[in-house]
Amino acid sequence: MIEALMKEIEYRRSQLQEPVKTIYFGGGTPSMLSDEELKRIMDQLYRNYNIDPEIEFTLECNPDDLTPEKVAGLKRLGVNRLSIGVQSFFEEDLRFFNRAHTMQQAERSIQLSQDAGITNITIDLIYNTPQLSLAKWEKNLDKVEQFQVPHLSAYTLTVENNTALSHLVNTRQVRMPGDELAVAQFNMLVERTKAIGMIQYEVSNFGKEGYFSQHNSNYWKGVEYLGFGPSAHSYTGQKRSWNVAHNLKYIEAIRSGNRFCEEEMIDEQTAYNEYVLTRLRTIWGIDRAYLAGHFSADINRHFEAELAKYLKTSYLQSENNRIRLTSEGLVLADSIASDLFIVS
Repeated sequence: MIEALMKEIEYRRSQLQEPVKTIYFGGGTPSMLSDEELKRIMDQLYRNYNIDPEIEFTLECNPDDLTPEKVAGLKRLGVNRLSIGVQSFFEEDLRFFNRAHTMQQAERSIQLSQDAGITNITIDLIYNTPQLSLAKWEKNLDKVEQFQVPHLSAYTLTVENNTALSHLVNTRQVRMPGDELAVAQFNMLVERTKAIGMIQYEVSNFGKEGYFSQHNSNYWKGVEYLGFGPSAHSYTGQKRSWNVAHNLKYIEAIRSGNRFCEEEMIDEQTAYNEYVLTRLRTIWGIDRAYLAGHFSADINRHFEAELAKYLKTSYLQSENNRIRLTSEGLVLADSIASDLFIVS
């Protein structure tokens, strides 16, 4: 896998000329890699790309993978931001998520990272789960405050078709919470994070000043990026590509010099829909001036017509030519965006 990654990194070097400001090791369990393996990949990136000296270098990790030696090694490699997959600080929830770590390991992983000097930490938490009461959710948020974590990503549990969870729900072995509790947990999340100085800069992301994820913010702002490895996506202006999802097929394609990705050109309608979807979820909102300068008159007329319906409600607000969600609109972000879409 590492040999394949290194070949892809070299192969794509002509596709990104701009200085690289963020590196994100994720989409799996990169913390399982040894320091030597990570160093080989990093050296290859530095050989082939113009890496900004002030790079934001994030690595996703499981709490049970972090030891004092591991964290020290990551810091030596230049990792300056850790994304720790905590999910919950309750044992019964971790068992439900089929996570390998314990509550104690979740807490210890945060402390270890801070002790090693990596203070730019984000953790993931999940709400709207079958066993999560409002009181338990508040205790999860208490931990964020207790450990002074500067960034939090909090996601509602969704039931995807053809998954183990959907089977359990359909056979009534698991009962999902009602919408009322999900909204109450979301509102508590917004209130508690605000109280400890976090800014909700995206519907599911909260950070203290100076601790927003630069990498994810670039996605939402439409900045070009390259993704390496199985299932990875890349975006270069008007074109998007995605790698084969199967590990062995990816390795074999790279090794044999065969095609390992599919690609598509992004038409104006798709570009508009994606801009609306991503920007509406953020603190930056939809820029009317950007729409006017990048999309046709027909698309702008469609946007203004659909927007007018929502400006009469309490869900959207217009200020300085930017359209943003109100606190009431946040829970309806995707629904509102879909109403603003152009559907062929």
